[in-house]
Amino acid sequence: MVGEIKSSETSRPCRQLVHVVEDDEQFRLSLLDLFQSLKMEAEAFEDAAAFFAKTSSNAAGCVLLDVRLPGLSGIEFQKAIEGKGYGLPIVFMTAHGDVATSVSAMKAGAIDFLQKPLRTYELLDAIKSAFARDSEAQAKRAYRHAVRDRADKLTPRETQVLDLVAQGLMNKQIAYELGISEIMVKLHRGSVMRKMEAPSLAELVRQHELLQ
Repeated sequence: MVGEIKSSETSRPCRQLVHVVEDDEQFRLSLLDLFQSLKMEAEAFEDAAAFFAKTSSNAAGCVLLDVRLPGLSGIEFQKAIEGKGYGLPIVFMTAHGDVATSVSAMKAGAIDFLQKPLRTYELLDAIKSAFARDSEAQAKRAYRHAVRDRADKLTPRETQVLDLVAQGLMNKQIAYELGISEIMVKLHRGSVMRKMEAPSLAELVRQHELLQ
């Protein structure tokens, strides 16, 4: 079981949940009790199928995952969650020390590989790290969505100008490629910069790369 910890040692992450996937009902409930006592949001599932049936691919937080599960094993779950488009970081837990499995999990991007019985401070440190990674990933996803929304506002001609600017072409070259005047290129380029909310050419090129 998990040990005791003062609630001051952790804080509730905004919109982030611990998704517990554990087939041992008693242990699963003990984890939920712990997280509730710490005012951390958590959900529990008995296996991978239950998780995928109830959890959106847009979910935030992390997965606290038992290595040995009925149906998909923990390692198989790790592969499946990525293939299905979930961005949740994974913290593994197991009662069976397996170096090869832990190495495989960590190489595949797991945050940590914890041994049962869990030490609460290690568990919460791992979850804190997972939430931090998830927050960073959420920010990147939000930025990509914002860039796509901005790009959707470009006219077809502005999109052409953006593509050529990103290739490093000068205004005169773009004008030649598109068969328009250099003045029109400058006007389109200025409009692209405004619509994409790009303060610099470097930022505009970065946004263009995200659109590819």
